[in-house]
This record gives sequence, C-alpha cells and structure tokens, in this order.
Amino acid sequence: MASIFSRIIAGEIPSYKIAENEHFFAFLDIAPMREGHVLVVPKTETDKIFDVDDSLLAEWLVFAKPIAKAIEQAFDCDRCGITVIGLEVPHAHMHLVPINSADDLNFTRPKLKLSEAQFRDIQEKIVGKLKG
Repeated sequence: MASIFSRIIAGEIPSYKIAENEHFFAFLDIAPMREGHVLVVPKTETDKIFDVDDSLLAEWLVFAKPIAKAIEQAFDCDRCGITVIGLEVPHAHMHLVPINSADDLNFTRPKLKLSEAQFRDIQEKIVGKLKG
C-alpha cells in the first residue's frame, strides 16, 4: 500500500506544494511545528533515509537548499533547521523548519492548527521567495 506521501505526490491527496522536480516533492506539513514547516520527500518510496540511493541522497540536500533559504527569507527566524526523524510515515522525509532555538524542533510539543487561508498564505510566502 502506498504511503500517504506517495499519494500526495500522485495528486490523490491535496497538498500545499512548494517545489517539485523529477526526484523530489516539497510541501507544507499539515501539522506544523511552526509556520513555514516544509516536508521534502523523494518520489521513490523508501522507508529509511539511509536506504535512499546514494546519488539521490546527495541530490536531496541540493534540492532542499533553495527551499530552506526561501523559508529563512519568508519568516522571522535565525535559520532554517533540518531534521529527519522518520517515525511518522514509512517514507523517508526531511523537515525544514524556521527556528530560533533547538526547542523549535521539539516534536513532542503541540502542533499548530492552521486554517486553509493560513496555509495558502504560508505557501505563497515561500514560493514567492523561491521565484524572487
């Protein structure tokens, strides 16, 4: 059975897409730690990050880099943090989160509940910085 991320990539489940190429797909996390929280996933469904093909593993960070820079420009933060936990969905994924402290990456904290309008605004801010 396809993971929820594979279903998002296939367009079966709607998402707030940030960027895409032939190997990767980036979209807003619908249970974000902070506004601007983006998930970046390979299109090839692989459970664990270190099982991803070596060439794709290197390319993954290169794909994520401009997204991280756009997040830093779009939100009031010291930097864009990156984390890979991999327990929530059996499809390798990285989290890009605007942070001001390490505690901003504490995944045991309550997640934000945002409206569709808020998600669209966040999406537009990040995509706008990617294009600009």
